[in-house]
Amino acid sequence: MHPVRHFMTITKHRHLVIKYCFKAGIGFQGLFHDLSKYSPTEFIPGAKYWTGKHSPIKDERKDAGYSLAWMHHKGRNRHHYEYWMDADPVTKELVPVPMPDRYIKEMFCDRLAATKVYMGKDYRQDEPLKYQRWESSFWKIHPETAEKLVFLLEMLAEKGEKETFKYIRKWT
Repeated sequence: MHPVRHFMTITKHRHLVIKYCFKAGIGFQGLFHDLSKYSPTEFIPGAKYWTGKHSPIKDERKDAGYSLAWMHHKGRNRHHYEYWMDADPVTKELVPVPMPDRYIKEMFCDRLAATKVYMGKDYRQDEPLKYQRWESSFWKIHPETAEKLVFLLEMLAEKGEKETFKYIRKWT
């Protein structure tokens, strides 16, 4: 168990997201980012599986076959595309629905902060895009949402944070 280190990691991440949300023009929204990570349902597994190199959720999944912490988290945080799933009225299957732009902005800020926290000194501005490309092979995300997120991550990789946040502030 690493409760102090886990607390420091999630708090560092959250503070970075708040900073980026202010840069993106959604500062008030950023103040509420990931508060559920401090709940016992998420915090205890996070402390148990903490490594400081990647999300503890991955190790909880390896150990248990699923992650209760993740299911709790994605159901309470609208900046995760998994939150935006609903039953199609015709097929009755779960399908992705478009995310509102304000949550796409927060998702971008979250990706940037998570990559910086977990990569540390090895971070480069193309890393969030690389992660997205790897992860997208198993995503169930609405195509419109994916297109917007990829556009922002490509802009970050090519033009950097300053230009990307300038664009985001002017975007809707």
